[in-house]
Amino acid sequence: MSVAPNILICDDDPVVHESLGLYLDNDNFTHIDAYDGRESLEMAQASKPDLILLDVMMPEMSGLDVCRELRKTMATPIIMLTAKGEEIDKIVGLELGADDYIVKPFSPREVIARVKAVLRRFGDAPKPSSVLTFDGLEINLNNYAVKSNGEGVPCTPKEVEILYLLASHPGQVFGREQILESVWGVDYNGDSRTVDTHIKRIRQKITYDNAPWSIQTIYGIGYKFEVS
Repeated sequence: MSVAPNILICDDDPVVHESLGLYLDNDNFTHIDAYDGRESLEMAQASKPDLILLDVMMPEMSGLDVCRELRKTMATPIIMLTAKGEEIDKIVGLELGADDYIVKPFSPREVIARVKAVLRRFGDAPKPSSVLTFDGLEINLNNYAVKSNGEGVPCTPKEVEILYLLASHPGQVFGREQILESVWGVDYNGDSRTVDTHIKRIRQKITYDNAPWSIQTIYGIGYKFEVS
């Protein structure tokens, strides 16, 4: 991360850019601006910001689609901005790999606090030396890469972090709330169903015939990584 974290603000409302930009400047952040989904995707890929504030509803391309595309190649923290209050929008955004969400209307101070919290969590993540290897499975947090049976597996950052959390403690059972707190942070107040969805996707991506390890469900409690 740069000395002055650079934030990409993606929103079609100039007022949002003006208010957030003012508060970011006052807190010694730098920022760049995108006003539609297509521009947001291009600027994120070109400028490699430290964090992205991404509105869900934008012209040209939705924020959810932008998030989906970015997560194919980038682990940059993403905070979704949404005017919708439906729980499904929050769940979908988090399933696509967003790190947090804020519902409009919001206080710029709240946004700055969330930005700092997410950057702090991201900075406290395991360092590049954190690599786990099992027979037919490698989890590398240096580049958020996973290999299963010798093949690279495209995973979102949260999928990698959940897999790393479980695999770093073979045989230990983690409750859904524990996983939420460890991966999303203590200030996340979302639905534990998000964990179930991520686990389902991880299993689909890494499982192969006769794999000597598995992610097991402990009904009523959570999950554990088991090695044969």
